Amino acid sequence: MPVDEPRRIPVRRPDDVTATELVGGVEKRELFLAAYDPAWARQYAMQEARVRAAVGSTAVAVEHIGSTSVPGLAAKPIIDILVTVADITAEEDYLAPLVASGYVLRVREPGHRLVRTEQRDVHIHILELDDPAAGDYLLLRDHLRIDQADRQLYEATKRDLTRRDWPDMNAYADAKTAVIEEIKGRARSRLATR
Repeated sequence: MPVDEPRRIPVRRPDDVTATELVGGVEKRELFLAAYDPAWARQYAMQEARVRAAVGSTAVAVEHIGSTSVPGLAAKPIIDILVTVADITAEEDYLAPLVASGYVLRVREPGHRLVRTEQRDVHIHILELDDPAAGDYLLLRDHLRIDQADRQLYEATKRDLTRRDWPDMNAYADAKTAVIEEIKGRARSRLATR
């Protein structure tokens, strides 16, 4: 599951898919960081409108996530979007319309679907509304927006990791897990002391 944020622990409904389907197989991609670009927010807004036009009220929420959603943070220039739905198994309500609107299916796995643009510059993660991973994406994003030290730590970690050779983006994402968990721990502590 290529994503620039927390790796998720699948939450599987009994009627959901039981295996991971990686459409197109493993892809090796060049990984690099770009300086924060205010245009990423505009690109997100255009994609949000496209998603909402395709799926309507099936999208309970649409959120800009990932490093491109954090002002000042260098990122891979891929816009990550979280779409939450009431029922992940009701693919006819969201997956078919998204594909019909031009997105390409990349991942089907328990509790998660991912579609992307043909250019691979937008990744749309679909999760159920109550999936803990949805909250984790927002927790990390919101914390990095306000905590300069953790933003710098995360960027330094990503810079180090992008200098290495990875078989695919999943391996790169896995390598960030420890730092992401550390940052989320501080974010939860900050929220608990409010």
